[in-house]
Amino acid sequence: MPAQAVATAFQRHFGYTAPLLVRAPGRVNLIGEHTDYNLGFVLPAAIDKEIYFAVGLNSGSEIRLVSHDLNDCCTVAIEQLHRTDTQWANYLLGVAAQLQKRGIVLAGFDCVFGGNIPVGAGMSSSAAVECGLAFALDKLLGTNIDKMTLAHVAQKAEHEYAGVMCGLMDQFASLFGRPSEVVRLDCRSLEYEYFPFDTQASRIVLCNSGVKHSLADSEYNKRRQECERGVHILQQHYPQVKSLRDATLEQIEAHRGEFDDITYRRCRYVVEENQRVLKACDDLARHDLAAFGQEMYASHAGLRDDYEVSCEELDALVEAAQQVPGVFGARMMGGGFGGCTINLVAPDQVDNFIRQVGAAYQQRFGRELETYQTSIVNGVSEAIVSEQVAPNGQ
Repeated sequence: MPAQAVATAFQRHFGYTAPLLVRAPGRVNLIGEHTDYNLGFVLPAAIDKEIYFAVGLNSGSEIRLVSHDLNDCCTVAIEQLHRTDTQWANYLLGVAAQLQKRGIVLAGFDCVFGGNIPVGAGMSSSAAVECGLAFALDKLLGTNIDKMTLAHVAQKAEHEYAGVMCGLMDQFASLFGRPSEVVRLDCRSLEYEYFPFDTQASRIVLCNSGVKHSLADSEYNKRRQECERGVHILQQHYPQVKSLRDATLEQIEAHRGEFDDITYRRCRYVVEENQRVLKACDDLARHDLAAFGQEMYASHAGLRDDYEVSCEELDALVEAAQQVPGVFGARMMGGGFGGCTINLVAPDQVDNFIRQVGAAYQQRFGRELETYQTSIVNGVSEAIVSEQVAPNGQ
């Protein structure tokens, strides 16, 4: 059990026992892609791929970090908290720095962490690392910070110490997840609402294209600019449109002649995707997974054709999924240009799904398909170790 492993490693590294044990989940996003920075809606869930932490206050003035998976260490003095050349440590040090910025007096602490979130598969291992430590320090220091503020602390850590200008969805999902429920976040107001997801009727299976997101950063910035260009055009006629969240298809169509083709398609996708999220939530409330799946397919088509952030491998995975019995829906997940597809599959068809889609992918691209079956779980919490940790680490 990973919690036991990090607890044992903590004792081995730091020589004292009884650290606080915390688990922080990764996330999937069922629908609502590239809507977050347009202040729209997203529909994430916390999943059972998790990072585990053992954290304890020490009597010194240093932060001592250990990556169990990388077998690497980093130590920084609290009084000289700074970004380091050790990239994995920056996600954690950024959290400590954000707490300091909020006027919290840090104590020296020790931390060992490790987990089973596949890196690069789009399940937000970085957000889990940030949120897990933020939760642990809040507990150990007795600061009683609310969860939404912890999400902002984690997000700012990623902005300022890891250099990634992420939205809030990943950190929000890791902290606010609930078992057998997905959560719709309004990225403008930060209001949220839970919807049932019947894990007995459908499993979530991720298919990893194996393609790295080499274009994602530069294209991501371009998409943001294209959306902003569309908002600027609409504002000439509708001053109330502050972001594409405020726009309607009717408004875009009424002034289509003022848009170049690319800007028109980008804006149309975002407005339609927000509508899909709202409809998909209605589908879940009615326990209509077939209708929900159709929204997923429509989302992928929009991402492929209008937003143009898919790639040949992701399209092939969605096409293959559509041929398999018991698949409710499938689409690319994340920023695009690689990463995973997310698939909703009837439980008795999961093995067949993995076999068929894997064979199709192997035949077309000549490489084995990596898949992950996930369950929807609770957000960040203290970890329970069911057995006594053995002193020899076994």
